[in-house]
Amino acid sequence: MNLAIKDIRHGLFRFVLTCFGLGLLMTVVLAMIGIYNGLVADALAVVRAPAVDVWVVEADTQGPFAEASAIPADTRDAVARMPGVAAAGAITYQTVEAPYAGRTLRLYVIGYQPGRPGGPQRIVQGRGIGTSHFELVADRKTGLVPGDTIRLGRNRFAVVGLVEGMMNSGGDAAVFVTLADALALQTELAPAAERVQAARGAVPVKTASVAAVVAQVTPGADVALLTDTVRQWKHLAALTQAEQEDILLVSVVDKARRQIGLFLGILLTVSAVVIALIIYTMTMEKLKQIATLKLIGAPDRTIVGLIVQQALILGLSGWGIGLTLILLVKDNFPRRVLLEPFNAMMLALIIFVVCLLASGLGVRAAMKVDPATALGG
Repeated sequence: MNLAIKDIRHGLFRFVLTCFGLGLLMTVVLAMIGIYNGLVADALAVVRAPAVDVWVVEADTQGPFAEASAIPADTRDAVARMPGVAAAGAITYQTVEAPYAGRTLRLYVIGYQPGRPGGPQRIVQGRGIGTSHFELVADRKTGLVPGDTIRLGRNRFAVVGLVEGMMNSGGDAAVFVTLADALALQTELAPAAERVQAARGAVPVKTASVAAVVAQVTPGADVALLTDTVRQWKHLAALTQAEQEDILLVSVVDKARRQIGLFLGILLTVSAVVIALIIYTMTMEKLKQIATLKLIGAPDRTIVGLIVQQALILGLSGWGIGLTLILLVKDNFPRRVLLEPFNAMMLALIIFVVCLLASGLGVRAAMKVDPATALGG
């Protein structure tokens, strides 16, 4: 006869309710782990999307993500002619808000040159951009589907394809348009502003520039030599893909990542304290029964097994409930919640260790019980 299971059956409703409450706490812990992972994944998704080796940006900047960068669009031609460069493309990034279906979408618009580096690598639905103007590929998170149209600036764009997991560090879903459309969106003025510029006799446009030129190198080419050569040009800087990723994590998302990490540490600490208190309380409520077991000659290992087994059942049940709940609701979060199997397994291990340590408090209390207590009123 398993005393732990028998005791749980005796107070089944209360035990299930306790497991569910602990499961909700585990849901929050897993959500914070997923948000932490999602924050890093979102930050790296855009910078990895072009699948390039070198980023050429404005001199003395760490653009185009950590700092603003603006270079002439024809810089692409100069970079493409450099030794070791297999392909190069100009790219722009800008955030816009667009009305759609009675609501406002905040979009991260990426302009690239079709057929050159910078565009989406994998279309999950529909097709890529096939014309020079007024087509776009959107991330699924936008809620757009192929066949939809949406107004960006003064023009309407047709959605022709979808990608997945393309968001910036702020959680804004990305859309891809041609570089020509992106530059037009970047430079166009509102009608009232155009009239003011015309009245002043000024040219009513803003200067067009790209954020970066991205390049893929030929196999065996010396990337360090290429970036050093670009840096010799006084008006340009160059970063490798690894340097760009490091800058993004250190400069752009570092504070948010540390804040979420701190909050996650606090949640894990609170969870450990809650589990310890629950197990200790459950043990204290059974002191008379434990005294009875001692009185009839039950060995200490039976009492220890009762407490430890209940602690482990409680902790792992809460973990299972929490994991199930977060898997059911994670897609409804406004930001990406990314849970890896390793994260779930590590949390299970942490809970296992916490339950063992917490049961030590209960075991210590149980060992101090006087068998004579069972004879009391």
